[in-house]
Amino acid sequence: MRISVIIAALNEAPRIGATVASVQRADPTAEIIVVDGGSDDGTPDTARIAGARVVQAPRGRGAQLAAGAQAASGDVLVFLHADTQLPAGAARALRQALHDPNVIGGNFRVIFDGRTSFAAWLTRFYAWFRSKGLYYGDSVMFLRRSAYYALGGFLPIALMEDYDLSRRMERRGGTVCIMEPPGGRSEERRGGEE
Repeated sequence: MRISVIIAALNEAPRIGATVASVQRADPTAEIIVVDGGSDDGTPDTARIAGARVVQAPRGRGAQLAAGAQAASGDVLVFLHADTQLPAGAARALRQALHDPNVIGGNFRVIFDGRTSFAAWLTRFYAWFRSKGLYYGDSVMFLRRSAYYALGGFLPIALMEDYDLSRRMERRGGTVCIMEPPGGRSEERRGGEE
């Protein structure tokens, strides 16, 4: 079961190398595609040097993720944020979850890094949110390639493209939340960033 990891990026040069390296550690055989939306800080070159294939797409996460999925060749599509580290053991856990033919995809448990009360609150809130069947791209969404296309993939919408796809996944059924290892974010962000 070949995994393609798709990372939408825009001006992520300081982070993209570490993100790509985390994927390589988690699964040395993974196809890594960074979809750049017009960065002017050297993100594409940094991603290539780190070992990723770079695809250019119009700016906007929905359009970028759709372009990455189109370029991918794997049986499983993993959508990773540029500021998120894929933990060791993630590929093994993902393959184990997808061993069940009724599972179409899902996400990973989120732990927000940092020793602040805000990071701890975000981690608890996200666990509660996921318990209601709700999740976003922050949680490293994944699904079988066939299910991605059967569901219509990412729509080129300006906001909430990940939530839109997760709702379609949940309506279809057969999703899981991988608890261990968690798909932790590299940092907490506040305000209108990202």
